[in-house]
Amino acid sequence: MTRGTWGTGIATTAVATVSVLAAAGTGDLPAGGRGVAGFPGHAEAVVAPGARVEKLAGGFAFTEGATCDAAGDVYFTDQPNDRILRWSADGKLSTFLEPAGRSNGMIFDPQGNLLACADGKNELWRIERGTKKVTVLVKGYGGRLLNGPNDVWLRPDGGLYFTDPYYKRDYWRRGPKEQDVEGVYFLAPDRKTLMRVADDLKQPNGITGTPDGRTLYVADIAADRTYAYDIRRDGSLANKRLFCEAGSDGMTIDAEGNLYLTREGVLVFDKAGRRIATIVVPERPANVCFGGKDRKTLFITARTGLYSVRMRTRGVDDHGGK
Repeated sequence: MTRGTWGTGIATTAVATVSVLAAAGTGDLPAGGRGVAGFPGHAEAVVAPGARVEKLAGGFAFTEGATCDAAGDVYFTDQPNDRILRWSADGKLSTFLEPAGRSNGMIFDPQGNLLACADGKNELWRIERGTKKVTVLVKGYGGRLLNGPNDVWLRPDGGLYFTDPYYKRDYWRRGPKEQDVEGVYFLAPDRKTLMRVADDLKQPNGITGTPDGRTLYVADIAADRTYAYDIRRDGSLANKRLFCEAGSDGMTIDAEGNLYLTREGVLVFDKAGRRIATIVVPERPANVCFGGKDRKTLFITARTGLYSVRMRTRGVDDHGGK
């Protein structure tokens, strides 16, 4: 999350009003693409034929943290109102947890626990879905408070990567920034070993990885760049390389390796870093995940609303997560 508009109400709707466009400019697109809705490009490569973006619910303050459980239910946060909500696979909205530690980015682990970047006290949480018991996994690094964990990804062996940018919050009751960098961290599967794995980014935000656990993607939102890294067995990163010249708040990946970034719309890049489509949403997106029972619906948190669009591609079975 970067910023939001305050509000408290919830209203559910189903309005098919938004088109799916091809990437701006055709110079970086494969030749000969038909696109959708009369636009050039290859948007039809990822979006279901005739699909439109639908608004599922609105009236929130700032939606974030979209992630999916094993049943296809999507969980997301209304961060300024300090709650985690659930949109069920059969289309019902409910509150999962309130208060919720000002949770931001989230993902499920293989045991069905919800892992959350709890920005209220700059911590990383594990929330048991049944009992809603909270366990603090990380509360600091090097004896100092974290800046504010923002987004999280779980690799196949249970190791966790999370970003730690600094966005000063008006609800904090803490002193000044304590970390010397805005970094990326790795928490080992034993949940005891914490390592800073990237310290040369301006403001790391969105994060995700490939389902084989070999590649990590990190968006540097302040530099307007997204980087790819090779993941080493011990959790460290190697071979940093530019993936695309676009930053992102949140991100996800599909089964074909396409990466979905949230900016002025949802920007879709193929695995080579070529922009192939833009999904236009009425409000600026903050986060995104695949959900539904077949993992072929893309859910988009965008300012005061929750949106979805049916896809041709499928999201990855990422430990019940995003």
